[in-house]
Amino acid sequence: MKAAVFHKMKDIRVEHVEDPKIQDPRDAIIRVTSTAICGSDLHIYNGMIPQASNMVMGHEFMGIVEEVGPEVRNIKKGDRVVVPFPISCGTCFFCNHGHFPHCENSNPDMYGPEGGLMTEKGGGIFGYTDLYGGYAGGQAEYVRVPFADVGPRKVGDQFTDEQVLFLTDIFPTGFSAVHWGDLKGGETVAVFGCGPVGLMAQKVAWVKGAKRVIGIDKEEYRLKMARESAGSETINFKNVDAIQAIRDMTGGRGADVCIDAVGMEADKSLLDRAASVVHMEKGTINALKMCLSAVRRGGIVSVVGVYGSPYDNFPWYQIFDKGLTLKTGQAPVHQFIDELYQWVDQGKVKLDDIITHTLPLDQASHAYDIFNKKEDNCVKVVLKP
Repeated sequence: MKAAVFHKMKDIRVEHVEDPKIQDPRDAIIRVTSTAICGSDLHIYNGMIPQASNMVMGHEFMGIVEEVGPEVRNIKKGDRVVVPFPISCGTCFFCNHGHFPHCENSNPDMYGPEGGLMTEKGGGIFGYTDLYGGYAGGQAEYVRVPFADVGPRKVGDQFTDEQVLFLTDIFPTGFSAVHWGDLKGGETVAVFGCGPVGLMAQKVAWVKGAKRVIGIDKEEYRLKMARESAGSETINFKNVDAIQAIRDMTGGRGADVCIDAVGMEADKSLLDRAASVVHMEKGTINALKMCLSAVRRGGIVSVVGVYGSPYDNFPWYQIFDKGLTLKTGQAPVHQFIDELYQWVDQGKVKLDDIITHTLPLDQASHAYDIFNKKEDNCVKVVLKP
């Protein structure tokens, strides 16, 4: 089969690899009909999260069930499914408590309680390095899905792929960010980052009762998308002091909830770059620092942007003085996906209007390049095997 294979930093090639096979009674084989490039795929592409060996990329995919193992009874050959990006067994302590990304059984070689830099990571993730299980991803013609009696969800034929594809990751991740913000109604929510996850968080904030939703970014084409697809107010932090602007919009207090949908690949100065080298840091916490400043005292900062290393001068003093609550982590997609499917079915939210590029899988290298370089007004790429 054909697949988008990571070889080394900024080197992804579409090439022929071995077809996946059933390896466990709880496995399924999915023929992929649509897959997407996620912002967190760029962390591997840019070397922010290390991967030494070749690996099939991709954790946002859906398709048709081709084969199931003997213990899989919830889906069958011919079913159309979307697949959550965390690989979760459904029976361990963490799965039983709704913490599916921390599954104890899906990453046997690298799992542990520490959450270390290079060891004792969380549960498995499709196409997301050997640190998270070394599973082949879904940017391919076919993919093996472990624990297929737990993860895949059947979707109706009334939807196009594009209308439901983002149930795999970015929609539940945006939902998680807002859910952790504990909205009661009437809040101001500021979302730092108007990429795919940030846009989904903005859409969700409205449904959850926010009074004002503000998208912050430096790229005008992404801010335009925030205004048009999410109906948000926007701030370009290149042109104005975003922190002061948010305070001016909220009576001097700051936003009730700030969401970091950027993570470690935020914009950084030459001085930041030098500091990263000295302290051996991956990227920067500039987006998080902006959230900590922009949120009101007693507010909540929700972090769904990925961070991959320790950071010097972490501002605990500010968190303590302002009495802030921080909530963070990978989205427990299995916990929310059924509710969010109903949102789509009921027309509460539209997902496919953030897609800017639909390309054949053969063009995956080009797609990664333009997404990474923010060229051609690229917000979200869907690949068709």
